[in-house]
Amino acid sequence: MVELSLRNAGDPFHFPIDKEQRPMNTLLRPLLACTALLFTIAVSPHALAQSYPSKPIRIVVPYQAGDLSDVIARLIGQKVSEQVGQPVIVDNRPGASGIVGLQVALQAEPDGYTFVLGQMGSMAVSPNLNKPNFDIRADFIPVASMFSNDLMLVSNVDFGPKTLPELITYSKANPGKVRLATNGEGGFPHLSMELLKDRTGMDFLHIPYKGNAQIPADVMGGRIELTILGFSSLLQNIKAGKMKPIAMTGKKRSSTAPDIPAFNETVPGYEALGWFGLFARKGTPQDVVTRINTAVNNALKIPDIMQKSESLGLDISMGSPQYFEAIWAQDFAKWGDLIRKLGLDKQK
Repeated sequence: MVELSLRNAGDPFHFPIDKEQRPMNTLLRPLLACTALLFTIAVSPHALAQSYPSKPIRIVVPYQAGDLSDVIARLIGQKVSEQVGQPVIVDNRPGASGIVGLQVALQAEPDGYTFVLGQMGSMAVSPNLNKPNFDIRADFIPVASMFSNDLMLVSNVDFGPKTLPELITYSKANPGKVRLATNGEGGFPHLSMELLKDRTGMDFLHIPYKGNAQIPADVMGGRIELTILGFSSLLQNIKAGKMKPIAMTGKKRSSTAPDIPAFNETVPGYEALGWFGLFARKGTPQDVVTRINTAVNNALKIPDIMQKSESLGLDISMGSPQYFEAIWAQDFAKWGDLIRKLGLDKQK
């Protein structure tokens, strides 16, 4: 009889072996089993999460630098970086109403080092409108909700109706005479007004522009009666008295503009709310999703972030990934149904 001892005869790894009766591979089994157990523990998801992140994190923004999505990504990215101890890099990839940036994010490994800044338009409207060559609901998962924002319906200061009920009544009495400018057919602002039309019978002549830049000037100059755009983009002109606010599209009044009525006060159940948040490729480890969700929620509680969001016309909207998934699923179905009803989807 010989003994194989990894340490000494008193150890639990001390095995008396009959050399003539046991084959050589039997001698190695306890050692291999032990090694396999240690390796399994070392590479378990929990163990990997403990070392995450070990390199910079990238946030793909599907819009150009200076866009509100870009501002949000840089604002929150800095606070997340301070918490996780790694740089957060913003990668602007504009094009095709957000589709280009989403395709870039899909090319990355689902390892928790690439996220995409999604907004309601790019994650719920554009995929229903343009039919990309990927399944956005199957290929991405929500990580963290950040902000919500209302659209604001405004008119030039000389336009007669001052409230939403007055506008609806006036438009029905004057079909085709109320011109409404938006940043493009099928965009979120256009769809929000089509939803109002569907619910109330309001009449308007839609004037689609290529982008937002010229719209405020045309409204203020009286060439257009109405427009509906993001609250933050209209705020300064409203404060200066150059435009007249009529109503906001949220279900309740915005905390950043409590004096302006919500559409819901006239049309019960109406809501057209924009939102911004982080998404990741499906397959990203759950421990990583949880950690980034926690970091974002912590960032949203920081006083200077709260103050900055108010100045941008944004309401803080934080919660779990499950909370964000419920919002996304609801809006994807809601706006998809309206797009198909209007016949705006590109591939029927």
